[in-house]
Formats: sequence, C-alpha cells, structure tokens
Amino acid sequence: MIMIHPTAIVHPSAEVAADVQIGEYSIIGASVKVGPGSRIGPFVVIDGWTEIGEKCEIYAGAVIGTEPQDFKYGGEQTTVRIGDRNVIREYVTINRGSEGGETRIGNGNLIMAYAHIGHNCSIGNEVTISNACGLSGHVAVEDKAVLGGMAGIHQFVRIGSLAMVGGYTKIVQDVPPYLLVEGQPARVCGINSKGLRRHAISAQVRKELKHAYRIFYRSGLTVSQALEEIDSNLNASQELTYLLGFLRNPTRRGILRRGSSSFGHSARTTGHAAFSGPSELCSLNLESK
Repeated sequence: MIMIHPTAIVHPSAEVAADVQIGEYSIIGASVKVGPGSRIGPFVVIDGWTEIGEKCEIYAGAVIGTEPQDFKYGGEQTTVRIGDRNVIREYVTINRGSEGGETRIGNGNLIMAYAHIGHNCSIGNEVTISNACGLSGHVAVEDKAVLGGMAGIHQFVRIGSLAMVGGYTKIVQDVPPYLLVEGQPARVCGINSKGLRRHAISAQVRKELKHAYRIFYRSGLTVSQALEEIDSNLNASQELTYLLGFLRNPTRRGILRRGSSSFGHSARTTGHAAFSGPSELCSLNLESK
C-alpha cells in the first residue's frame, strides 16, 4: 500500500507507485509521477509535469518542478525528468524547463542541501552537486563530475565528465573533462588525478591526459595549435578522444583557458582569456599523477 502521512496532500491524478513513502505536509501535484521504492520526506513540494524514477530519496523541504525563474517563460507545459537512485537533500530547488524545454537529471546523483538547478539544465549520471551550488539555466553537467560547495555556474556552461570544480568557484566558461578547476577567477589547476584513479582510469591514460593538459594550458600555443599537437603526438584512447571532442566543440560560452603559468609560459590564445598566475592550490595539483 502507499505509505502517505495523513497531513500530506497528493492530487488524485498524480501517479504514485504503490510502495512510495510520503512524509508530513508534503504536496504532490496533479501531473507528477513517482516511481517504485522512492521516499519523499516532510514538507516537500513536487509540482508541474515532473517524473521521478525508482528508489529516489527526497529530503525535507525540497521543491521540484515549479515554474522556471525565467522572464521568457509563458506558462507553457514544460517538464522535469529525474532518473533512478537519486538523493536530493534538504531544501534543494529544481525548476522545470522553459520555452517548451526540459530539465533532466540522470541516475545515481547526489544533490546536497540548498543546491539550485535552474531551468533546462541537464545533469548526467553519478554527479555530485555539493551544498548551496547554484546552476543557472541550460547548464550541462556530464557523468561523474563533482561541484564543490557554493560553486556558481553561469547559464549555458558545460562541465565535462570527471571534472572537479572547487568550492566557492565561479564558472563562466566550459570546464573540460578530467580537469580540476578552482578560484576566482576560475583557473584550471591540473588533472583530477584522484577522481580518475577512483574510477579505474589506467595509469597510462592518466599520463596521456596530463600531457594533453600541459600542451593545452601550459605550452603557450593557440587553441588550434594545441589541439593539433595533442592529436598528433599522444596515443589515442577513449578518454583522450572524448577530451579532444569537447575542446573542439565548445558551447557559446567557450572553453575555460585560464591556467597556471608557473613555468613561465605566456598565453597566446584565439578569443579566450589569458592565463593567470598560480594559486597555492593550483601549484599543488600541477604535479599530481
């Protein structure tokens, strides 16, 4: 039987699986669908055209599927689709899409307390979004990326797979996969070595990715020259191919090109910001293996 607290309000038209738990004073709207094994805590609001998959855990005070915070939104039917086994902690807000679009969240993600996911965002699988992160509209975060606490992501930015963004960092351009970024202004500090090891990326591939990072961020080459150098001189792997594809196809925001200049290289870029000096954290991570 459905385990619904007597103070909760579930619209008769909502489609809620038989074993879903719904806590005190939660509100489930008419067009909401909730899959088997999911648990919804107290004081949660799920509204609009929202679909939630199996075995999700939604904690107290979360608000999901409400209207987007977008002047262009005209009241049209837009959606939120959330996959399976997601953990959505206290007071997270997830807006539905705008202009006929969709906000999509994949499987196995951890979204920590007070984070905000704006309209038309796309979150992959096994992503960690730490406390009080803010994602503006149309942000894409790819599989296994990690966003540190209170990071702010500009609209239309793309965060690559297995990238890690440090806490309090403001991101206004695309972050390539496998890299570590922190600071204000944001800097690329090196490859995300611990994350790569944790996900069983081989030592040889990590070495090639580190070499690619050095070419792109520390050689002083232009974007086109750096890409040609990487393509010509490094051994192809699935990860390197993905990295090159990401670098060659940026969003409208462009690729973050600010990195450490601790070896004295100057930046020659084509339409990108120049390198900035290293911070202590960047210096520590440059030599990570």
